[in-house]
Amino acid sequence: MARSANLHIRIDPETKAGAEELFSSFGITITDAVNIFLHQSLLEGGLPFQPRKLRYNAQTEAAIQEARDIMSGKIQSRIYESLDELNADIEKS
Repeated sequence: MARSANLHIRIDPETKAGAEELFSSFGITITDAVNIFLHQSLLEGGLPFQPRKLRYNAQTEAAIQEARDIMSGKIQSRIYESLDELNADIEKS
């Protein structure tokens, strides 16, 4: 019988729920996924993917910040009554 070791990790509940849903669609558990990750890391001699920091241009960075500000309530999102009103606002920019 194979021996096993316990690994305890902390993760936010939303990420855990999303991972459980994703992995269950493949027919595996989070434990299975972690084991796959660790085995693949050993085979590759490092992380099984290339870590990198995403870089965005200034316009995209501004849009991301605006979305974060809307989500946090720092600024109000704009509401348009019609497509013409939206287009007029876009043309002003």
